[in-house]
Amino acid sequence: MIEVDGLCKEYPATRKGEAKRAVDGVSFRCEPGKVYALLGPNGAGKTSTLRMIATTLAPTAGTLRVCGHGLDAPQRIRASIGFLTGNTAPYGRLTAREVIAYFARLFEVAEIELPARIEALARRLQMTEFLDRRCDKLSMGQKQKVGIARTIVHEPAVLILDEPTAGLDVLAARAIIELIRACRAEGKTVLFSTHVMTEAAKLADRVGVMLDGKLVVEGTPAELLASTGTPDLEEAFLAIVAARERAVGAAASR
Repeated sequence: MIEVDGLCKEYPATRKGEAKRAVDGVSFRCEPGKVYALLGPNGAGKTSTLRMIATTLAPTAGTLRVCGHGLDAPQRIRASIGFLTGNTAPYGRLTAREVIAYFARLFEVAEIELPARIEALARRLQMTEFLDRRCDKLSMGQKQKVGIARTIVHEPAVLILDEPTAGLDVLAARAIIELIRACRAEGKTVLFSTHVMTEAAKLADRVGVMLDGKLVVEGTPAELLASTGTPDLEEAFLAIVAARERAVGAAASR
């Protein structure tokens, strides 16, 4: 469902800093009915990678395909995915219901289907009590649920979620985790980024670890534990980071 091959993104130099290669030759694939987690610290290149796959950011090099569509057909990719990123808060003057309906119409969901679909999403994400409240009156967790609802209202085959539980309380985060599990059970492909290791351990069929723009390790959670000799994914991640730092330091000293 998602195939990424040699993806690169370079940002040009500005007055504030030098040119930067944010994503450097990343390759991986996500299969139907599976959850793939991109792990990494802030600045590792996760968000840039997801934005390129979602066609909101043009790659400098490399290729990708989503649901069989390449970069020469960005509109078809966009029609096939639901994309949630942290910098797209819902419009404050609309109610949660109005925001969801607006995005449903953008994706050409039939008007006759809208009321039932919105009500079903509200029940699924526990949004009924604030569905008709203006978004500027909602909490961060409630706004994130609106964002998730608008992301899946057209029932896409692929979900791309950029740190979907960031800043949420336990209950709101749990609702989103359960949604990801349900989407996997429905045969959807889910690609999400996170720096919360427990989420990846609970959800991911495969994990990719990004550091300094590169995908340095990839495998199932069990494979990462076995290769690092650690008891959990957080310890495995720290071991991978430490090994990477040692390799970079050794290369610099030559």
